[in-house]
Amino acid sequence: MDTGTDRGRPRPLGRDSTVIRNLNPGDFAFVMATGIMSTGTFLLGPSWLSQALLIIASIGFAALVVALVIRLTRYPSQVAADFRAPERVFGFFAVSASCDLLGTRYASAGHPMVTTVLACLAAIVWFGLTYAVPASLLLSNPRGSVLGRVDGTWLLWVVGTQSLSTDASALVPVWPSQSELLTTAAVALWSVGLVLYLLLVSLIFLRWLTVEMTPATLSPPYWILLGATGITALAGTDILNLPATYPVVHVIAGFVKGVCFVFWSFGTWWIPLLIVLGFWRHVLRRWPLRYESALWAVVFPIGMYSVATLTFGKAVGLSFMAPLGRTALWVAFAAWLVLAAAGLGQLAHHRTPRNS
Repeated sequence: MDTGTDRGRPRPLGRDSTVIRNLNPGDFAFVMATGIMSTGTFLLGPSWLSQALLIIASIGFAALVVALVIRLTRYPSQVAADFRAPERVFGFFAVSASCDLLGTRYASAGHPMVTTVLACLAAIVWFGLTYAVPASLLLSNPRGSVLGRVDGTWLLWVVGTQSLSTDASALVPVWPSQSELLTTAAVALWSVGLVLYLLLVSLIFLRWLTVEMTPATLSPPYWILLGATGITALAGTDILNLPATYPVVHVIAGFVKGVCFVFWSFGTWWIPLLIVLGFWRHVLRRWPLRYESALWAVVFPIGMYSVATLTFGKAVGLSFMAPLGRTALWVAFAAWLVLAAAGLGQLAHHRTPRNS
């Protein structure tokens, strides 16, 4: 097996090997961003754009999964290091969230079996991570607090949980024999995600107020503060759209409706603050704005906010949300285009042959 060494001496790795070895699990945010944009354009049109984005998201997902599997087999020590790093370990939840978001979109496209497979894969990944990640933080950092290393990626735990709830809701009409189990799972996962958001946001505020903020630490994934509120509202809306004949839906529907509005409002509140923090980072503190994969964690929350606004507004009859959701969707799509162009430009630059 290629270990990157030759008779005990380091051997230079090719660029592809270096990329795989240093793969950040949070890079699945590209799939999350593209998948939610496909869902948004499915709601508003044009349909060809939604289908194109779904194809791009699927290709990106397959490529990242292959890269992750290679990394797990060839560089297990690097993966183990990620699990011991508080600022990286929660990125693994992006794998589960990507499966779920693609699954939800495939359900809308009329491919329930694809949704079922992706949801099962996501459930396995989520279940393993939801206990392994806290355990790794507790057991791998015995010498001090991890508070200074809390960042926006921690909220991918919420996104992964709530996205699994949306898949459970989407599969209720597909598997009527298991509808009661799926409905209960959807409500239970939504409830767990709700509590996780409250806990993690408290940690983030505590970190902001007690640890010095620098342009380097104020990274793009903090926008997931918005995305997590959006997907909580979206998962709750999916529960509201389930038949009220299910006992668990009948019991909790009023609470879900109120909480969805609270989280949508809190997400809307986040937007100006996140813009101000970005202005401080890039304009006042002159942090260079260039392409990095973490920027997909900005596109995803805006896209998720737009989809949540459109679906929740329609479900509860709040007409003012429709134009707001449309505006947010096209802002997210413009950002998606800019990032995609920047990413392709960077890839072409690195692939250009150079003299030694």
